[in-house]
Amino acid sequence: MHSVWFGEFLGTLVLILLGNGVCAGVTLRKSYAADSGWMVITTGWALAVLCGVLVAQAFGSPGANLNPAITLAVAVISGNYSQLASMWSAQLLGAMGGAALMALHYGPHWKLTDNPAGKLGIFCTNGAVRNSPFNILSEAVGTAVLVVVAIAIASRGVSATGPAAGLAPWLVSCVVWGIGLSLGGTTGYAINPARDLGPRLVHWLAPIPGKGGSNWSYAYVPIVGPLLGGALAGLLVLYAHL
Repeated sequence: MHSVWFGEFLGTLVLILLGNGVCAGVTLRKSYAADSGWMVITTGWALAVLCGVLVAQAFGSPGANLNPAITLAVAVISGNYSQLASMWSAQLLGAMGGAALMALHYGPHWKLTDNPAGKLGIFCTNGAVRNSPFNILSEAVGTAVLVVVAIAIASRGVSATGPAAGLAPWLVSCVVWGIGLSLGGTTGYAINPARDLGPRLVHWLAPIPGKGGSNWSYAYVPIVGPLLGGALAGLLVLYAHL
């Protein structure tokens, strides 16, 4: 049980369990965290990334991508696309597992919350203003920032004078925190296709009281946007020789 696939699976599961978990805590009635707001959500997601990265590395994935867009960016930079399908399957299944466990954890709270849109927002994202081109652009920009800064942290220019390697997961979590605070208000900053699609599938499949629809008309946005942003960021890094 120690492999790149299992590390990506378990790390993504922890990422989504804690990330969707903070959304549930803020949204669901009778939760002590109810209505605590955007700062709590962005902080919770940042810490979820930290925990997911550490778990992935401990269980066999030193790269700890946890994100198909990052995996695509790495493939663009290296020219090796052979691991895409395997990594993406681990990330998607991990995201579904984390969302399912989160839904079970908050079991008694679902029926106490009369807000189908809010329940959906616990699992996946939506445009604050629905405009597909701009929503895709928002996701692409946020993901590109994530990829470029994450790679910069380990680059020659930074590592020669910068922080020790052990700080990298903490710094990446700070990047995600910053993206959420600065850019996340437009689309909820999925910046990760598995983070959105996996929980959306669980929302669609699970018997959640009063859940409403799963908004499939928007589901392509947090897939296309992050993959586009990841690929473009990968090209930038490739030609900049970071």
